[in-house]
Formats: sequence, structure tokens, C-alpha cells
Amino acid sequence: MMLSRLGRICSSLSRQGLVSRALLSTSTYVHRPGEGSVKRVTLLPGDGIGPEVTQCVERVVDVMKVPIVWEKFNSISGADADGHPVEALPEELLASLRRNKVCIKGTLFAPLYKENTNTQSLNVLLRKELDLYVNLVHAFSIPEVQTRHEDIDIVIVRENTEGEYSGLEHEVVPGVVESLKVITEKNSRRIAEYAFEYALMNNRKKVTAVHKANIMKLGDGQFLSVCRETAAKFPTIEFEEMIVDATCMRLVSNPQDFDVMVTPNLYGNLIANLAAGLAGGAGIVPGVNLGSEGIAVFEQGARHVARSLQGKNLANPTAMLLSSAMLFRHLQWPSMADRLETAIMKVLQDPALHTTDIDGSATTSMYMDAIVKEL
Repeated sequence: MMLSRLGRICSSLSRQGLVSRALLSTSTYVHRPGEGSVKRVTLLPGDGIGPEVTQCVERVVDVMKVPIVWEKFNSISGADADGHPVEALPEELLASLRRNKVCIKGTLFAPLYKENTNTQSLNVLLRKELDLYVNLVHAFSIPEVQTRHEDIDIVIVRENTEGEYSGLEHEVVPGVVESLKVITEKNSRRIAEYAFEYALMNNRKKVTAVHKANIMKLGDGQFLSVCRETAAKFPTIEFEEMIVDATCMRLVSNPQDFDVMVTPNLYGNLIANLAAGLAGGAGIVPGVNLGSEGIAVFEQGARHVARSLQGKNLANPTAMLLSSAMLFRHLQWPSMADRLETAIMKVLQDPALHTTDIDGSATTSMYMDAIVKEL
């Protein structure tokens, strides 16, 4: 689904001239009849820098001659002109997603607290409406991007539909608000099973279940219990359980200790953003949301609208391009995914082509011109 450890090592050696291209491609991908036919993909540019980085994806698809036809929804935003949250997803967008099954999405702006409203963000509504119960984020080190730690390679598998995001809140009496955290056995089991299946299919060695069962003994306790039961079905995968606060401390001190992490909803959001920061920031880390209806929505792994960069030609499209490579592989176009990932890694070798978020001075246009040249 994305670069494996071995793939990234080989790519690095290849860039140094130590491994020939022939060695990296020792077999032919034999596609099924019809896999090369044109696919319709929903495109939701979103807010902030979303339209700028999704335009980069459109440019790459055009240059590479990827057989994609876009169904684009430019006007959809998470907030209206006055900054109030939009309360519903357009039916035509939902129909497009259910029809096409695949989407590239920019982040939709989620307004902060407004008095007397309990409207959920469109990001949350989208996950619930389409039952996108898996949020997968891959945070990994890119040698040429300077960070505090090296050799980070972490996949966060986050339950995406319940927990603190259930949206069940009410004011009991003035000044006292009750928010319900919902944890179900069904959703805990299916996210645990996905995490272990992912580890097995991607040659991963360990799954870490993140919880707070020492305090929330019923809710997080149920999540942890299901993870333990699931681990017993995958004896070749090492299983580890860790309290969320200890997890955060270990992440910032020894992130190399983690491989695949499976989490309830809120913890997964915090950990994915923390891991993204360790790997280079929101502009670097790819992600995807997957659902029970077979729908896959690809987006940046760290949801960052970055309104301060909007319209300044400074956005970093790396995360969105890596998410697009994940999409290509999801559609059974592995050579196109490899080609795009190789171009990205080659361009990032040059510090002069780094954007401002990774301590460079390049514009989005400069970066994309270099990507196109490599492609």
C-alpha cells in the first residue's frame, strides 16, 4: 500500500548508485484484464491549502497519463462565509463517493466552539455517513528532511467513527456539560482486526494497542480486551499494550520502538499528529480513510488546513502526493505508485527544493516543477 522498509532502503541505495534499477524491478506486475481502464475518482479540494495541494495531484496525474477522470467538488467547505459550521454533506458528493469508491480529499475546515451549537465537522460527518472506520497514517523518516529522530517508520491505525467523536453532548444544568465517549465491541474488533491484517500483509513485526484502561476500565478496557483476543489469532505478530500517556513519552524519546499502532479515536488523532511532527510535519505524512462499503478517501495524514499559507505558493504537497501514490497502489497501479514515490524522494534530496515547513525556501511551484521534471 506504500513504501515498505526494504523498498525505501533499496530506493536510497539506488539513489547512491549502489543498486541497479534492474535489481529493484526483478519481476513484471501482471495485471488483471481491465485494471488499466479509466477510473473515476472523486476530488474534494477542501479548505485552506487543500485546493493548492490537490491541484498538484491533478498535475501529476496529467503528466503521468494516469487513467483517472475526476469528479470534482470545488464549492464544498466546512464553514460558510461567516465562519459557521456547515451542517450537512451534499447528497451529490455522497453519491459520487459511493459510486466511485475512491477519493482524494483536502482537509475541510472545522470551526471551533460556537455557543448554542453542537454541529459536528464535515470531516466527522463524512466518516460517519460512509462508515469510514479506519484511519491509517504512515509516518516515516525521509533522510534528507532534517528531524530530531532518524529511522522512524510508524503506521497508526485509528478507529474513526466513535469514542469522543460520537457527538453525544448536552448541558445537564447551566455550566455543566456531559459528553459521552462511546466504545463498542463491534467497532473495537474490526479496527483491531484491520491493524493485525495490515501488519501481516505488510511484513510488519509488532502491533501496539494504545489505551487508558487503568482509568476508563469499561470503555478502554473493552477496547484492550478485544485487541488481546485479536492478537491471539495472529501468533506471528508481536503484541504490545501501552497506556496513552506512556505512549506519548516513548514516542518523543524513542519513536523507533513502534511499528504498527492501533488506537481508539481520540488517542489516534493525537498520536498521528505527534508522529507526523516527529517525521517532518503535516506536509510530509500521507493517510487514508477506509470504510465497510469499500470506499477509500486519501488525504494528508495530519489534518492541517494551514490557512496562514493559503494563496502564498508555499504549501508543501508531499503528503498529498504520497497519499496519491497510495491511491495508485490501491487501484492496482503499483508501477505508477513506485514512479511517483521515486520522483518525490529524488526531489527531496535537494535542500534547495524544500518548502518552508521543512526549513527550505522553495515555493510550491518550484517543488512541483522539479517533480514533473523527474516524472
